[in-house]
Amino acid sequence: MLFVATAVAGDEEMRQRIEEHQRKRSAAWRTLEVTTQVSRQILEKIGGAQVVIVDCITLLVNNIFSQYSDQGEQIDVPLIKKKLISEIGELIECIKRVDASFIIVTNEVGLGLVPANRLGRLYRDSLARANQMLAQAADEVYMMVAGLPVPIKPAP
Repeated sequence: MLFVATAVAGDEEMRQRIEEHQRKRSAAWRTLEVTTQVSRQILEKIGGAQVVIVDCITLLVNNIFSQYSDQGEQIDVPLIKKKLISEIGELIECIKRVDASFIIVTNEVGLGLVPANRLGRLYRDSLARANQMLAQAADEVYMMVAGLPVPIKPAP
């Protein structure tokens, strides 16, 4: 089992969350901590892993935003979109090439309110695009509601 963690400890609370996840993780799982270029890292570190968990796409998209945005009004939208599509496209190609089962964790942020600021809306739309690309390539898609899996693809 290869567990791919995309979180960044940007503050003390997030550092504590990451440490808690690490404590709960099975010692039998190998962990790969990577913020971007996930597919390249997986291809280098896959070894004999038969299952790869990528946790999570939501934070991966955030990491791309952090690299190519000053978190204010200076947002290079075309560059962010290009980097995002490239990152997710490379992950999909990696999944096709590697002889392992992949579990991709992400969040659905489009069910709530429309964000009040431009960066929030761009983030929500970008995560939606990443989720759509991954769902289209996946054999199975589940939405978790109150801890219960709801099958989305193939349709129940």
